[in-house]
Amino acid sequence: MKLKVVNNQGSETGKELSLDKSIFGVEPNDHAIYLDVKQYLANQRQGTHKTKDKSEIKASTRKLKRQKGTGTARAGSAKSGVMIGGGRFHGPRPRNYGFKLNKKLKDVARRSALTYKANDKQITILDEFKMDAPNTKSYVAFLNTLNLADNRTLLVTADVESNVYLSARNIPNAEVSTCDNLNTYSILKAKNVIFTEAAVSKLAENLK
Repeated sequence: MKLKVVNNQGSETGKELSLDKSIFGVEPNDHAIYLDVKQYLANQRQGTHKTKDKSEIKASTRKLKRQKGTGTARAGSAKSGVMIGGGRFHGPRPRNYGFKLNKKLKDVARRSALTYKANDKQITILDEFKMDAPNTKSYVAFLNTLNLADNRTLLVTADVESNVYLSARNIPNAEVSTCDNLNTYSILKAKNVIFTEAAVSKLAENLK
């Protein structure tokens, strides 16, 4: 598949870039995508939720009432979960929700996601994109020139571009990533993925 290369003004440069079929033209594996997205979202969870159980409640330890003869259920502790202010039965505890996935499976998931974007014509290729200083208005203007300001976009650069990242981070529908940090979830979440030429070359090296 060949795509026309444009500049940051949205004008065609006259160049075309061939997308590697082993990355942008594979047979998509939906289950691999599902597992990779599931792992990504699981890793975002803090897992710091916690409630106090019976042993952590501060209250009197005396028996509340005599064992028999009251006509009601026996009760021995104000800390019990059935009492107001008592501990919670089987409440949430701090835990790590993350789980392991094989590197090859994650690789298949990323290729599958990129293939879907290529098939849906949701990939744009830039010759290059740099900013001298952080400027959100300039980044919005750049998206407007590509007619993508109303869409959720993902700009993929070859290396860390701090000024570009700082310019886009306050825009709700814009995300910036490097090839090394590119993940399946971000690819699928974006309506349009914008690659620089250098990013496409580096991605091909990373996924060899």
